[in-house]
Amino acid sequence: MADRLWKQCERAIARRLGGVRTGPTGCTGPDVVTDWCSVEVKTRRRLPTWLKEAVHQAVAGAWGDRLPLVVLHEKGQRHDGDLVVLRLRDFEDWYGPLDRGELGNASDAPGDGHSLNGGGSHDG
Repeated sequence: MADRLWKQCERAIARRLGGVRTGPTGCTGPDVVTDWCSVEVKTRRRLPTWLKEAVHQAVAGAWGDRLPLVVLHEKGQRHDGDLVVLRLRDFEDWYGPLDRGELGNASDAPGDGHSLNGGGSHDG
């Protein structure tokens, strides 16, 4: 069976973030796990034009060394549920190299003390 594009994408993101692809487990869980994050990867033939334009606008409007973000808010909903979108390269530029070496125990519980440290000049 040919390797599906979404599987290839999950593997590529796992490599880029220094994690592992969990693969289909038969239960709800992340597509990629690192020692500092849990990632759900969505691959689509095309992303919505309005979303790409919003990211472009954020990038174009970010002056100085500011991190360009798009915040997506659903009318009538609380802001703590808003979504933050940014380009992976901007994320990497901000936080520094994301491959932190060997992955710790993939079964580590949330809040186990893992954090993004070092690397970028914008820590904190």
